[in-house]
Amino acid sequence: MTIRLDNDVLDWYRKQAQEHGGNYQTAINAALREQMTAQDGALERVLRRVIRKEMLV
Repeated sequence: MTIRLDNDVLDWYRKQAQEHGGNYQTAINAALREQMTAQDGALERVLRRVIRKEMLV
């Protein structure tokens, strides 16, 4: 699979890998997984909040 990332993003992750050890590709995968986890259920939380507010009115 091929994915296109901006050069500044790649440069930042490569620099982090050089300074702190590890692999920049692994770090990018970890960041993407963290974002997936943070977004999981986000729509449901927003809908529940809106419904609660509407029920109070």
